[in-house]
Amino acid sequence: MKAKDTAILLLAAGKGTRMRSELAKVLHRAGGLSLVEHVVRACQALKPIQLLVVIGHQAEEVSAVVTALGAQTVVQQPQRGTGHAMQVARRAIRKSAKFAIVVPGDAPLLRTETLAALLDTHRRGEAAATILTAELNDPTDYGRILRDSEGRVQAIVEEKSATPEQRAIREVNSSIYCFTLTKLWPCLNALRPENAHRELYLTDVIGLLRQQNERVLAYVAPDSQEILGCNTRGALADVDRIFRARKAAELMESGVTIYLPETVVIDPEVTAGPDTIVEPGVQLLGKTRIGARCKIGTGCILLDSRIDDEAVIAAYSVLDSCRVWPKAKIGPFSRLRPGSDIREGAHVGGFVEIKKSVIHEGAKVPHLSYIGDATIGRDSNIGAGTITCNYDGFAKYPTTIGEGVFIGSDTALVAPVRVGRGAYVAAGSTITENVPADALAIARGRQANKPGWAATRRKELARAGKLKSSKRRTSRSRSKRAKSKRRR
Repeated sequence: MKAKDTAILLLAAGKGTRMRSELAKVLHRAGGLSLVEHVVRACQALKPIQLLVVIGHQAEEVSAVVTALGAQTVVQQPQRGTGHAMQVARRAIRKSAKFAIVVPGDAPLLRTETLAALLDTHRRGEAAATILTAELNDPTDYGRILRDSEGRVQAIVEEKSATPEQRAIREVNSSIYCFTLTKLWPCLNALRPENAHRELYLTDVIGLLRQQNERVLAYVAPDSQEILGCNTRGALADVDRIFRARKAAELMESGVTIYLPETVVIDPEVTAGPDTIVEPGVQLLGKTRIGARCKIGTGCILLDSRIDDEAVIAAYSVLDSCRVWPKAKIGPFSRLRPGSDIREGAHVGGFVEIKKSVIHEGAKVPHLSYIGDATIGRDSNIGAGTITCNYDGFAKYPTTIGEGVFIGSDTALVAPVRVGRGAYVAAGSTITENVPADALAIARGRQANKPGWAATRRKELARAGKLKSSKRRTSRSRSKRAKSKRRR
C-alpha cells in the first residue's frame, strides 16, 4: 500500500531514563540495528508522503541515523510530552497530508503490514482517530481500551486509574495512532498539562475526540509482540531475542538447517541459500551472504562476508568483510580479516590468519600461519608457521607467491618479495630476496654436528652434581656439630 495522503511521525526525542544509559534510547541496538532504524524501515516501506522524526536528546546522533534512511527531522526542545511533540511537528507536516500515523521510536518489532492495516481501518471507518491495540496475557502497566456497545473506543484508562474490572481487560493501548489531521489539530490546541509531570499527552486527544462524539476506532495487532517497546535493558534483550527468532525462522522456512536456533544470532540483512547448515552458537552479522549447501560450524562469527556455494567454515572461525569462493574450506579457528579473498577450492586451516590477501584456486595454508598483503598462487602449499613479514614499522609491502610453490614450515617471507612459479623454499628459511621459478631457496644457518658432544656434556653435568651434593653434606655436618656443642 502507498500512503500518498499520509504523513508518518516518529517520536524519538526522549532520553529513556529507565535504560540507565548516556545513549539515547532509540539508538540502543536490538536485532542487529538501532531501535529507530527498525521503525524507520517499517514506516518507509509504507511509502508515506512524508516521514518526519521528532528528535531531542542527542539530536545530532539520532538525526544522522534517520536522515541516512531518507527521513526528515524536527527538534523538540525542551521535551514536554508526546502532545507537545505533535505540536512541534505540526509546522513541518505537508499541507497535502490528510492523515498522520504516530509511532514511538522504540517499537522496533512493528511491521509495515500492520501499519497498512491500521491506516486502512482508519480510512474505511471514516474515523477521527484509530488506535493500534493488542491483547496481552499480562497487560500490567499498559493503558486499557474501553469499548462501547458498537465496538468503538470509548476511552483509554491508565492502570493507576483503572477499576479492578478494567484492569482485567487484556486489550491495551500501543501508543501508535492514526489521526485525521483536520480533527486532530483543534484537540491538540486544547491539550493542557494537567498531570504530575506538567506535560502534554497525546492520549488525552482520544478523550477530547470522544467528548466531541468523534469516531475513534481500534485495530488489534495480529501479533501482540509488535507493540513491545524498549524501556529497560531487560525489554531490550527480549526484543532482540524475538528478532533473532524471527530471522532464524525465516531462513529455516527458505530451506536452511539451523541446529539449536535459540543459540544463533542472525542480523536482518543476512541471506543464506537452501541446504546450508548452521551449527549452534553461530553469529551471522551485517550483510553476510551465504550460498547454498554451505556449512557454518559451531561458534563461527561472520560479518559482512560473502560465502559461496558449498564452502565450509569450520568451528570457531572469525570472518570480517571477506570473500570465500565455492568449495573453499576455512578453519577451524581461522581468522579472515578485511580484504581476504579465498578462491574456489582453496583451504585455510587451523589457527591461520589472513589479511588483505588472495589465496588462489586449490592453494593451501593449512596450519598456524599469518598471511598479510599477499597473493598465493594456484595449487601452492604454505607450510605450518609461515609468516609474511609485511610491515617494516612505517609501511606495508606485498608478498607474491606463484603457482605450484611449496613453502617449508617456519618460513619468514620479508616483503616485498616474490617467489616464482614452481619454486621450493626450505623449512626454517628467512627469505629476503626474490626466488626464481623452479628454484630451491635455503636461507638459514648452516648445520654443524659435533660427535659425542651430548654424552660428554651429560658427564660434565653429572660430575658437577656430585660435587654440589658433597658440599651440601659437609655443610650439614658442620651445622649439626655446632648445635651439639651449644646444647652441651
